[in-house]
Amino acid sequence: MFSLENKVSIITGGGSGIGKAMSGLFAKQGSEIHILDLDEHTRTFVDELNASGGKSFYHKCDVSKQVEVKNTVASIADERRKIDILVNNAGIAHIGTVETTSEDDLVRLFNVNVKGMYNCMHEVVPVMKSKNAGCILNMASISASVGLPDRFAYTMTKGAVVGMTLSVAKDYLGYNIRCNCISPARVHTQVVDGYLQKNFPGKEKEMFEKLSKTQPIGRMGKPDEIASLALYLCSDEASFITGCDYLIDGGFVRLNN
Repeated sequence: MFSLENKVSIITGGGSGIGKAMSGLFAKQGSEIHILDLDEHTRTFVDELNASGGKSFYHKCDVSKQVEVKNTVASIADERRKIDILVNNAGIAHIGTVETTSEDDLVRLFNVNVKGMYNCMHEVVPVMKSKNAGCILNMASISASVGLPDRFAYTMTKGAVVGMTLSVAKDYLGYNIRCNCISPARVHTQVVDGYLQKNFPGKEKEMFEKLSKTQPIGRMGKPDEIASLALYLCSDEASFITGCDYLIDGGFVRLNN
């Protein structure tokens, strides 16, 4: 079950955090992986995947720039003749209310979190249409379902992700293209560690515990747990699922009172 043998996957932001966990798991399950990322350290990760028997490739690409996405996707499609799976994982965060969020910050988040996903779907969907099959998975957030303090711009972009997901799922039903999204709560990655070191020096452990307990389950999620849900939604076992937003949040949305 959950085999991705003979499938070609594009994973944006697949060189670190949740994206790295997805890339590793998808490769383990047999998919050919194409990671779009700006961090050239991703090359080392790709080498590790290939040394373990995987078939993975790194493409330096800024998803916010349509011409870069267009050229990258075209190069993959021309060589492989298909793209089976697109995981829109690349994204950035921002702390601030509507008053403290500058126009530059707003545009920066929009360009990566919204336009970046649009750019990738804009280029990949025609390839999937040509094969009358495909699966798209977008990374949203619990912030699209509930109000989080000091996350104005981030919440805006993740709400847009859910909207784009529903629209694409509806428009391409007739082409056997499925589109879903995942909404995690806090997940323990290097981004969390960096945030704590920057904003709470000397109190990292204390604040980590405090943030962990905001999830009713009592801890943060793990990248591997998000990757496992992603694998299911991108596998043939999930062929009856489209247009859904999946909470993976330790009970944050439904159980917080």
